[in-house]
Amino acid sequence: MPKFLIEREIPNAGKLSPQELQAVSQKSCSVLRGMGPSIQWVESYVTDNKIYCVYIAENEQAIRKHAEQGGFPANRISQIRGTIDPTTAEK
Repeated sequence: MPKFLIEREIPNAGKLSPQELQAVSQKSCSVLRGMGPSIQWVESYVTDNKIYCVYIAENEQAIRKHAEQGGFPANRISQIRGTIDPTTAEK
């Protein structure tokens, strides 16, 4: 299945308390359980005003459905075409 990067604009996301982040995570997991195995949350990165999430899903529509059901923004959804890291530079 394709992998996607979701950009969620959430003002002051970096100031969310551990309890608030836990509540967001619990809501996301609850929605995912209801959607079945066609969508999986891999991980997320919290910055000052955005949360970037990595998901595996059948298509972009599944990502949008999850966002809608969870009440989360999905301002930009990009399919990940590959990954690179420092080892990519090695022969």
